[in-house]
Amino acid sequence: MTEQSESSRGSGAGHGRRRKRPVRRRKGPVLLAGAAAVLVLGGAGLGYAYLKLDANLQTVDINARLGTERPDEVDDGSLDVLVLGSDSRSGDNGAYGRDEGGARSDTAMVVHVHEGHKAADVVSIPRDTLVDRPSCTDEEGNPVPGEQRAMFNTAYEVGGPACAVKTVESMSGIRMDHYVEVDFTGFKKLVDELGGVEITTTRAIKDDKSHLDLAPGTHALDGEQSLGLVRTRKSVGDGSDLGRIQLQQAFMKAFMKQVKGIGVLTNPTKLYGLADAATKAITPDSELDSIQELMGFAKGLSGIDAADVHMVTLPVEYDPRDPNRVVPLEAQAQQVWEALKDDRPIPAAATEGSATGQAEGVVQ
Repeated sequence: MTEQSESSRGSGAGHGRRRKRPVRRRKGPVLLAGAAAVLVLGGAGLGYAYLKLDANLQTVDINARLGTERPDEVDDGSLDVLVLGSDSRSGDNGAYGRDEGGARSDTAMVVHVHEGHKAADVVSIPRDTLVDRPSCTDEEGNPVPGEQRAMFNTAYEVGGPACAVKTVESMSGIRMDHYVEVDFTGFKKLVDELGGVEITTTRAIKDDKSHLDLAPGTHALDGEQSLGLVRTRKSVGDGSDLGRIQLQQAFMKAFMKQVKGIGVLTNPTKLYGLADAATKAITPDSELDSIQELMGFAKGLSGIDAADVHMVTLPVEYDPRDPNRVVPLEAQAQQVWEALKDDRPIPAAATEGSATGQAEGVVQ
């Protein structure tokens, strides 16, 4: 890590380190989206397919919506990305329930890729976390007032992607270099194109709401089953969102291993099908608006294996006023964010004593 003075690092929610800007920094999503990006490596052989794949990409302009009141942009070779999975019930996603009050961020991960792009830390933010949501601007340009003790996932509901990014930046003091949203239906199709994802369950998982029924053992999950797994909540651990996060993190690692191991670069037909599904599954910010950008980003992450990804959940405790909600353990959460700011691994002490949802080890 580049050596820096204390003053250059800054402190609090409105500051960050100054980075030395490289000639051209490739940016993009990670984990599901990052693994998907790996699928377009070797894309020079696709040639004519570039235009079609480019046309698949739909983007959102986060920077224009947020303006200048953000943590400082830093250039130390690290990268911070907010990955959201939306629970919108619009379009093909209607099969997963009614749309009650608009879309919310069902899954939220802050992904920090360390300098050198050989390792990454991932912080999952429980959707039921009570936060002080800042004022923001919605997708139509209308002002949205801030709110104290608001559930984290309401930021996306009331203000869209930009409000979700602003809320994370307010919590962490870290500027998000990028944003990517993952769609339910696109997620399923991507897993099916991949040929499934292999996971091992140590206990039975039966969840009527997510339509998942798995006995203990090893399973090759198709897209429908994979979506059921990452949405399962009531049937694992203590039934909270914290238990579901444990399943999501285990699945993401299995997904990355699968992508790394299938050797799609020697099979142009398989490569194209995966690239087509991947570009339809994600909505990144507008700075990742072409296959060329995606390829550049993927090459920068090709050295990260699943074993090099450290996943934690934001340290929280159950809210004394409402046991169905959680609140951050402020001192420990600050340790997490400061480690990412300084491009250091998250210390084990930061998550000690945090509520877990009691679902550890259900999926391996």
